[in-house]
Amino acid sequence: MEISVLYEDNHLLLVEKPVNIPVQADRTGDNDFLSMLKQDLKIRYQKPGNVFLGLVHRLDRPVGGTMVFAKTSKAASRMSDLVRRQAIERKYMAVVRGVPIQAETKLEHYLFKNTRKNKVYTVTANHEKAKKAVLDYKMIARTEDLSLLSVQLHTGRPHQIRVQLSANGTPIFGDQKYGQKVNRPGQQIALWANLLRFEHPVKKEMIEVHCPPPEERYPWSVWKDIHKGKGNLNLAIY
Repeated sequence: MEISVLYEDNHLLLVEKPVNIPVQADRTGDNDFLSMLKQDLKIRYQKPGNVFLGLVHRLDRPVGGTMVFAKTSKAASRMSDLVRRQAIERKYMAVVRGVPIQAETKLEHYLFKNTRKNKVYTVTANHEKAKKAVLDYKMIARTEDLSLLSVQLHTGRPHQIRVQLSANGTPIFGDQKYGQKVNRPGQQIALWANLLRFEHPVKKEMIEVHCPPPEERYPWSVWKDIHKGKGNLNLAIY
């Protein structure tokens, strides 16, 4: 598989994760992205033995887009601190079913993950295992039955965007887990990590990478001119 590198230096590796590939090994036994990247580094740099590559954050298996990995233990530790302090700006594109009542707002929910079912539920704040989840979204375009949203995460809960947008009445296109009433089996989830921005853990300069969704694939193709930066929309929201 060809790996799309968005930024690389001695400390960090930022890449485009393909859809439908697990970030790390799981019970399915399928090839995972972390192992693929380690093998790629081993071949490209002719490294002997095991290759270190630290996992900084995750994307759900069906979701594609920007990811950052740490190439040294020092970078891994400092990137983990950025994640803990919520100092990494993460933006996503999502195509949702329907039109949100508010074109732009902040969503706050309390979430509980049932690990046995691998599913996340919205719960009340006093639930003993509740974790607060916060995101902002802004609608950039719409058709009669679909809306294109820009989403910024403020917390990193499992399945957060999928659960919160579904709870808001606009499940993500293709999401069978949190939108099974409106999506058909086989549809690809339309959620894409399109921006990462943070201070480099060693160089202390700002790193920002963009990665547009696959414009040739429906429903992204409906707004392909927007993804290319054309039209009259203010693309600063990306």
